[in-house]
Amino acid sequence: MTTSAAKAPVMADVARLAGVSHQTVSRVINGSSSIKPETRERVLQAIERLGYRPNTAARALVRGRSGIIGVIGTARTLFGPMSIHRTVEDAARAAGFFATSVSLSEVTRQALSDATEHLMRVGVEGIVMIAGHDEALEVVRTQRSRVPFVVVEGDLSKASLTVGVDQVLGARMATEHLLGLGHREVVHVSGPLNWAEARARVDGWRLAMGGAGLRPVEPVSGDWSSRSGYVAGRRICEMPGVTGVFAANDQMAIGVLRALQECGRRVPGDISVVGFDDVPEAAYLIPPLTTIRQDFEAVGRRAIEVVTQAIRGAELHPSPLVVPTLVVRESTATPTRTET
Repeated sequence: MTTSAAKAPVMADVARLAGVSHQTVSRVINGSSSIKPETRERVLQAIERLGYRPNTAARALVRGRSGIIGVIGTARTLFGPMSIHRTVEDAARAAGFFATSVSLSEVTRQALSDATEHLMRVGVEGIVMIAGHDEALEVVRTQRSRVPFVVVEGDLSKASLTVGVDQVLGARMATEHLLGLGHREVVHVSGPLNWAEARARVDGWRLAMGGAGLRPVEPVSGDWSSRSGYVAGRRICEMPGVTGVFAANDQMAIGVLRALQECGRRVPGDISVVGFDDVPEAAYLIPPLTTIRQDFEAVGRRAIEVVTQAIRGAELHPSPLVVPTLVVRESTATPTRTET
């Protein structure tokens, strides 16, 4: 005897589980702004629990629209952009849209323009660009398009529709954590300065140091990779007064940890290290890494909320930056020696 396949959930099943009407579910799926936030959340939870997937093709016929949102990723090999890309796609599907993505192996004006043109030919209703690199932001700023662009990451002052994490605040939190432990010479390992996030994290570090009445040394430059963190760590080994390091991402912090171990600087006994991003491996390093956690899921949801509102022609207001979180682990402690 064979068992028939389980019946796919329909909109009525979502309405029943959420305790709302069929029409309310439809309005949530179509991005209506008239739904109370608690009702919207209840419907979205029911959709996720049941695994319901709206019939995008049918909706497109009814609305005379494609139901497609384009996503352009410019750095999918890096943890932060990769995480945001995934959550944007998930949030688009939860909102009843189909997400089609273009991932670029190199960031050039021509590559970004070609990606935009490709998505326009597909018939997307809006585009989300995960654009930490300055070149990507310049393309968005000069792009003339019939569909809304939402910029995630990067210099958010250079685009009209933006979503992002408060990078300056995160860097201040990381640096102020070290200062609060008693460190007075805190060096920063920066990302590449043609990335707006790297510049924002430098700014946050400088603000925290200046707020404590301290004059920071120049940052040690990196390129987001663990290898560049290792090279920076070897330089820091030659800075005997430094007892605190704030690396602009966790990958570089991992390289710093390796270099410090090789040159006999104990972490956190001799020197404390803070990263940024909270990669899954951060909790399992030796020692576990103190870091700044970015809520990538919140960024993805907010990006889709903004682009769908723009598609509907709703009045848009500046989107508040997502607040990061300090995650304290064993790589930071009170300095055990007097700085020279």
